[in-house]
Amino acid sequence: MTAGGLMTPSDSTSADHPRDSNGAVRQERPDSRDLGTAVTVSGLRKTYAGTPAVDGLSFDIQSGEIFALLGPNGAGKTTTLEILEGYRQRDSGEVNVLGFDPRNQSDQIKPLIGVMLQSGGIYPSVTPFELLDLLRHFYPDAREPADLLDLVGLTDSAGTRYNQLSGGQQRRLALAAAIIGKPRLLFLDEPTSAMDPQARRVTWELIEAQRRLGTTIVLTTHFMEEAERLADRVAIIDHGRLLALEKPATLRRNGGSTVTFLGPAGIDPVELVSLPSADTARITDPGSYVVETGDPIALLDELTTWARSRGILLENLHAGNETLEDVFLRLTGHQIRE
Repeated sequence: MTAGGLMTPSDSTSADHPRDSNGAVRQERPDSRDLGTAVTVSGLRKTYAGTPAVDGLSFDIQSGEIFALLGPNGAGKTTTLEILEGYRQRDSGEVNVLGFDPRNQSDQIKPLIGVMLQSGGIYPSVTPFELLDLLRHFYPDAREPADLLDLVGLTDSAGTRYNQLSGGQQRRLALAAAIIGKPRLLFLDEPTSAMDPQARRVTWELIEAQRRLGTTIVLTTHFMEEAERLADRVAIIDHGRLLALEKPATLRRNGGSTVTFLGPAGIDPVELVSLPSADTARITDPGSYVVETGDPIALLDELTTWARSRGILLENLHAGNETLEDVFLRLTGHQIRE
């Protein structure tokens, strides 16, 4: 790791990296290994000061898929990624990344992966072009810095110091740095945080383009729309444990039904839950309500009768499956966590 904290393939406990004739790290591909599965995690555990951060986590990531790891703050997502990347040691469990164990084969893994940190890791005074021009020397077949800057929309800012870029521009530069080595496996930790909606959608397209190139992608995000748009499968974890793992559409279908509506602020969810077909009710925003039910048709009838008796106008009344956000909140709880 450089003084600025940027992760590069040369970060390791050993200097014995195989290199090509130009001195760049040579990527070693595993031979006779299962290329159908990019990552296997079994019984993974990591504890800090007696408190489990990752508690028996198990999952597989298929080659070429986009895999979203979702959870509240402190759920164990970043610790899990750091263990997979080879930058943090696990306490127990089995981990296989591209055919290698990151505990003692991180030298072989790092040239094959790209890492986009949640924040930081880049010198504050470096320019985008200088950063990418430096990083390309770590890879035998790197992408050209000018091409990457054009790809992420930073050509006009190529000579601007990192600490003078906007938050969204800094995130796009971090993405460019993560893909410069044409990684087989790409880790994206909150890739679109600090981006405006337009930049977020452009970044989604860039991520999808990486998948079309055959790259396996692991991402964390707090944007449920992002996970639904990008992920082939979603793993929801909390307190270091796996709560659900499925395709987003399957999670929504299996989650039950909801009735949502807009109404005057101040409706008590307890009153909504008193309806015979209502299971739970909550306020998502002032004047915005979600009622979970096993019988949406009956609930619609009860809800409109209830509203008519009180002279309440219900707007945008909608019945359907739970959204991914509904599933996430139901599994992890509604409390804010730091």
